[in-house]
Amino acid sequence: MVLKGPLVAAGLVAALLLGFGIARATDSAAGRPAPATTAIPSHSHGGGAIGDLGGFSLSAAGFTLVPAQPLTVPPDAQQQFAFKILGPDGKPVTRYVPNHDKLMHFMAIKHDLSGFQHLHPTMAADGTWSIPLTLPTPGIWRLYTDFVTFDPTGQQLPLTLAVDATVAGSYAPLAVPPPSRTVEADTFTVTLEGTPQVNATQPLSLRVFASGAPVTDLEHYLGAYGHLVVIRDGDLGYLHVHPDDRLAGGAVKFWLSAPSPGRYRMFFEFQKSGTVHRAEFTVDIP
Repeated sequence: MVLKGPLVAAGLVAALLLGFGIARATDSAAGRPAPATTAIPSHSHGGGAIGDLGGFSLSAAGFTLVPAQPLTVPPDAQQQFAFKILGPDGKPVTRYVPNHDKLMHFMAIKHDLSGFQHLHPTMAADGTWSIPLTLPTPGIWRLYTDFVTFDPTGQQLPLTLAVDATVAGSYAPLAVPPPSRTVEADTFTVTLEGTPQVNATQPLSLRVFASGAPVTDLEHYLGAYGHLVVIRDGDLGYLHVHPDDRLAGGAVKFWLSAPSPGRYRMFFEFQKSGTVHRAEFTVDIP
């Protein structure tokens, strides 16, 4: 199967989340990487306090997402989507911190929580990001830009900025799939263990099976054994969580806190034999 009520990773309120390594920041003004920066704990892109999520607005903390073209597009037609991130000084941002092997993660999902995509745009020297983008079906799509940059004081700042795009045509929203603890992901079966609780950090483990046998040799994808994007039904609040550095009994283990009840879609990505697969779960939190 093919998330940027808010689920907030424990790393935002305690140093429980692991695996977010900072290598070096890009300084495109010089055309070379900037000196290495101090490593910080694994992060989630939602906000600095429990209960906050990202992806609600095209601006935050003085930074603004500025698309380069109109956001009404035909269905199922690939086009080059370009954008800039403007800083508090009004200039395009060109310095970013690597976030699991990438300077920018780009997510797209329709408002009915279907059609999830996880892409990685490239940046030109002037700070313009671009990515070939195909939005296959009519409706309103949320586009998330998930990155780490620097605030005016030089501190590392994780942000998720987002904007909506409209795909022209007759739109019939799809129903969100019912909650399930077991889903199919291509030729694999993936199970979900654990349930996030409101304002309480809880473990969440995902296990991968092939032909009924546990898969215990998952490969690193973007610097981790898995990636989890969680999106809340209703307002599309966004969270991108990275797991523990090591597998836990063959499972990929995350730490999550749910600050409110609600229905969520969870998109778990993992890699095996050089191919990335995605398992999608619906979770109701009372």
